[in-house]
Amino acid sequence: MKFFVDTADVSAIAELNDLGMVDGVTTNPSLIKKSGRDILEVIKEICDLVDGPVSAEVVATEAEQMIAEGRKLAKIADNITVKVPLTWDGLKACKVLSDEGTMVNVTLCFSANQALLAAKAGATFISPFIGRLDDINLDGMELIEDIRTIYDNYGFETEILAASIRTPNHVLDSARIGADVITAPPAVIKALASHPLTDKGLDAFLKDIAEAGIKIL
Repeated sequence: MKFFVDTADVSAIAELNDLGMVDGVTTNPSLIKKSGRDILEVIKEICDLVDGPVSAEVVATEAEQMIAEGRKLAKIADNITVKVPLTWDGLKACKVLSDEGTMVNVTLCFSANQALLAAKAGATFISPFIGRLDDINLDGMELIEDIRTIYDNYGFETEILAASIRTPNHVLDSARIGADVITAPPAVIKALASHPLTDKGLDAFLKDIAEAGIKIL
């Protein structure tokens, strides 16, 4: 499974990248706003840091303008993935940009039918939002399962990018189902390393080390 980091915080990306935990990055207008930086500037810096796909989202809502923005974003770096919303205009933009050889991430997916359309339009990635479905008492993981089944049935090459990841369990369930990618905030990725029994065991080891006066260096 590929790990994408869902943030525009360059320092957080760099920390995880140094550990080999970053296969790509996803950003959106809300994350860019949180960073307080110019979108083109921060995206360029992230692309220089990370080898994998970096999603940069258009801000237009009409197809022609999305395509124009997508073309401009694609010029930032070879690893740019243009992110478009799963609307009819977004699908039009996806088709044009993907036909031009640009990677496209179709976002805000909430149904398997939407995912099917995105794959037909040539999307590189489809981003189903798990957490937001959970928020309205629907099972986000069922959506991942449905998309996986449909894509496998017909050999679609669009990668399932599980998004709106809120917890380590979301990561685990996505891996079990076979999502190609998860994108999560840095804190969630770091939380994957945590376990109370690991902490308890380490405390016991440290106590024995202190009592025995064990030293290596």
